Amino acid sequence: MSENDKIPFLDLVTPHQELKEELCAVFTKALGTAGFIGGPMVAGFEEDFARFCDSQHCVGAGSGTDALRLALIAAGVEAGDIVVTVPNTFIATTEAISQAGAQPDFVDIDERTYNMDPEKLREYLETRCTFDEASGRTVNKEHGKPVTAVVPVHLYGQMADMDPIQELAARYNLIVIEDAAQAHGAEYFSRKEKRWRRAGSISYAAAFSFYPGKNLGACGEAGAVTTNDPEIARKIRMLRDHGQAKKYYHDLEGYNARLDAIQAGALQVKLRRLGEWTEMRQSAAARYRELLAEADGVVLPYEPDWAKAVYHLFVVRVENRDALIKHLASAGIGSGIHYPIPLHVQEAYKSLGHSAGSFPVAERVAAEIVSLPMFPNLLLESQRRIVESILAYPGAKESRAVC
Repeated sequence: MSENDKIPFLDLVTPHQELKEELCAVFTKALGTAGFIGGPMVAGFEEDFARFCDSQHCVGAGSGTDALRLALIAAGVEAGDIVVTVPNTFIATTEAISQAGAQPDFVDIDERTYNMDPEKLREYLETRCTFDEASGRTVNKEHGKPVTAVVPVHLYGQMADMDPIQELAARYNLIVIEDAAQAHGAEYFSRKEKRWRRAGSISYAAAFSFYPGKNLGACGEAGAVTTNDPEIARKIRMLRDHGQAKKYYHDLEGYNARLDAIQAGALQVKLRRLGEWTEMRQSAAARYRELLAEADGVVLPYEPDWAKAVYHLFVVRVENRDALIKHLASAGIGSGIHYPIPLHVQEAYKSLGHSAGSFPVAERVAAEIVSLPMFPNLLLESQRRIVESILAYPGAKESRAVC
């Protein structure tokens, strides 16, 4: 690689070239059998991914948004309920909540992990809600609506601190659904259980996205729900297929949210490489840490001892973030922002009544984060160029560190 070569934010071409023969075989098989919807390829991937997540069941869906919506509905979230999540996530999280008929509400994030802050969740439940012992229902005092679920988001490939979240959920009779769209293979050490748990195996259910840019990405749209509850899995299988218990027998009104067989076959091929790709991402993250160790004013990702992150993204923080992005672009280096505008101040959620200052940590973080190039085959030589460019950017030295 020469110094004039561009460094992409994400390389989706190389892995597909490496797997071209196997991926083409999936398409050929589908053409030969006309098995485009359901069938052995979908069932095979569901079995493999459930095993990968240490979960009892996996149900494929048309997208990650479909997966989260169906998981919420199957777990019992109803129209008029409130579901609590975080403002620092992609809008698909809250779209799924709204599409399930519920109203999203927010708690702020931990400034180090960028995930749901359990203490903020505790504060929300203790000060903004009441718990009715007789009915076992938690009710938001302002809206007068029942709070029935919590959706922690395992952002950037690192799991939220699930033990205290689960403890609060049990105390207030809430459903926990993991948004694991960026966390394929991420692990969490449960201090309560004294063992490591994989994303998708802890709560009522978890929703995964297989959008092409994810650590495990399809060749198009795809998603899945994992759960240890056979009844939730049964309901989701019906919901994704127009509510059919069997063909033309509809036990409920559902959706067209099925996983295409070709996408399932492609995912099954890629799943065999996911462990290797994860190790490559973790190695790249370790190299970034070493190269940026002496960079004044660059806040590196925080990985607590209870987490094993899979680095869907490698996100740093600097002041004058937009200027740094322009500086990197002038050097031929791609970057991104995930996410520049917290959901509570998006125009789409104006009706919820939040404003600037409502969730100060999420707002502060959103103004400073930069996602650096991260993909399995990211070369050390490329990372050195990226870091050299960051170190040459004078604004980085003025940034504030977070302990």
